[in-house]
Amino acid sequence: MARVYLIRHGRPQSGWGDHGADPDPGLDSVGRAQAEAAAAALLALADPPTRVLTSPLRRCRETAAPLVAALGVPLTVEPRVAEIPTPGALLAKDRPEWLRTAFAGTWAGIVGDLDYGAWRDGVAAAVMQHPGAAIFSHFVAINAAVSFALGRPEVRVVQPDNASITVFETDGTQLWLVQEGQEAETHIL
Repeated sequence: MARVYLIRHGRPQSGWGDHGADPDPGLDSVGRAQAEAAAAALLALADPPTRVLTSPLRRCRETAAPLVAALGVPLTVEPRVAEIPTPGALLAKDRPEWLRTAFAGTWAGIVGDLDYGAWRDGVAAAVMQHPGAAIFSHFVAINAAVSFALGRPEVRVVQPDNASITVFETDGTQLWLVQEGQEAETHIL
């Protein structure tokens, strides 16, 4: 059995639906401090991560940077732990309302042009395939992994705070939730 640490990115400079917002924002000053704190917490563990993976998005890469520097390991991009894909016909300004609706339902009930249940399973597969890793990801992807591990159909199971650390164990074929990360309200809801 191996531990896997799933970390939500630090606070970004802007969020979904912010007028004129950067579609791939970096971290603000609070987010950079959260990234440093998350790296320190991970390094202090009895069984710290040995590898670092990240969503392709900038806020995750920047949150991972202090841990990568401390461990002296390369950063690996893992596309399967990126943001939940927005339906193709949806405008960026409509994404927050779409997410609010999705959060109230189940993986099978998300309206869109892909199989969101399969997307959830892909997130879980990515987590299971990287034992010993710290994986920097997003609110919905963390919910996907937790939902999978607990066998629950709901989209929103937890409310991970920025830079919170959710701990799993895996044998490469199954995923178990060990500890939920710190929770907080999110502006999307």
